[in-house]
Amino acid sequence: IHGISIAGTTRQIPELVNKYDIDLIMLAFPSAKKADVRRVVEICETTSVPFRAIPHLQDLISGQVSVNELREVSIEDLLGREPVTLNWAGITKTLANKTILVTGAGGSIGSELCRQISRLNPEKLILLDNSEFNLYSIEHELDKKFSGLKITHYLGDVTDKNYIESVFQENRPQVVFHAAAYKHVPMLENQIRQAMRNNIVGTRNTADAASKHGAEIFVLVSTDKAVNPANVMGATKRSAEIYCQNLNAHSDTSFVTVRFGNVLGSAGSVIPLFRKQIKSGGPVTVTDPRMERYFMTIPEACQLIMQTTVLGTGGEIYVLDMGEPVKISYLAEQMIRLSGKTPGEDIELEFIGLRPGEKLYEELFHEKEQLEGTSHKKVFLARHRKVDWKNLLKIMDDIKAACEQLEEESLSDLLHQLVPEHAEQVSRQKSHESHTKQADNVIPLKS
Repeated sequence: IHGISIAGTTRQIPELVNKYDIDLIMLAFPSAKKADVRRVVEICETTSVPFRAIPHLQDLISGQVSVNELREVSIEDLLGREPVTLNWAGITKTLANKTILVTGAGGSIGSELCRQISRLNPEKLILLDNSEFNLYSIEHELDKKFSGLKITHYLGDVTDKNYIESVFQENRPQVVFHAAAYKHVPMLENQIRQAMRNNIVGTRNTADAASKHGAEIFVLVSTDKAVNPANVMGATKRSAEIYCQNLNAHSDTSFVTVRFGNVLGSAGSVIPLFRKQIKSGGPVTVTDPRMERYFMTIPEACQLIMQTTVLGTGGEIYVLDMGEPVKISYLAEQMIRLSGKTPGEDIELEFIGLRPGEKLYEELFHEKEQLEGTSHKKVFLARHRKVDWKNLLKIMDDIKAACEQLEEESLSDLLHQLVPEHAEQVSRQKSHESHTKQADNVIPLKS
């Protein structure tokens, strides 16, 4: 190619390393399919030579980096998927010159939504977050990158109804992305009041304010853990889905829900934890060798969230195509190898068992939700299940009252009423734990 001879194929990398005494392998295919990247990386790992990748194609095109800036191969290179084709014309038409509110603006998803939205020339971007540092960080970043962008920030909590009401009264946002939520599964298992107050009451406060003040579109960011939820976090997110879907029929605002799995590198996810454990020499802790999760990069998730503003007419749950699930043990092993170590030799894997509220496998839709295709091949529509509106409002009122009175037992009962499949999952878990405990207590008789 251009007078340079080709020494061999990727399969011949090990012998070429020995033949030419190679010191560094450069992976110069930033737009290659992830399966091809994984295959070549696995070949490179059989050599003792370090390997580096040139930057991603989108970073080169944008001018953020140059082709000379080599970087380590990341887990995102192996698990991320191919670039998504979006209806940017439709997204721009929906969001440009609009006043847009992002709740949870300083979080992993919220901050990336702010970055993506800022490129589309909104009239005004409203940032709302309850973390002083996170709010400062994202506003400071956006001010530097988008000097002409009008930004308003609010340090507040979605559970503060009067405050949320004042934000809407003052700004009249036309589009709302509701990304504020508590999401740490094991922690929320014994923090049911805080989980329900933030994820259910907070969502209702924000959704009601959007409806009252004439927002055009309200997008609820949800999770695959809302499907047959085995934990409090998932059940609270399912509750938020139920409320927004059913509010749609009683409002001029279009309420759309977007549901997806884990995002690579988000705060509190396994990837930062594994990196920390690898850096300290291990062990890397994995719950169960069978555990699988769906993964998606943060930018891809946010782009598809914005895509639903074009697709949605109101009341829908959109399910993002998450590709194939990945075993967490595979993820851990690959991260160890990418650090230059060998799993089981340099760094051990330790299986610690399921934590409270965890499932081995997550689902993206309920068996009663019929999946349908949309105009975007990466986004599916899950038909929602209607509930009695008056009964729903009563349960929501009871949840708010129980939160104020710190009645955790009542909150648990109300959550089970609102999300019956959660009650079924909890009952099944308790039955399994009981049988396991009985089996552990059996003393074998000597013959």
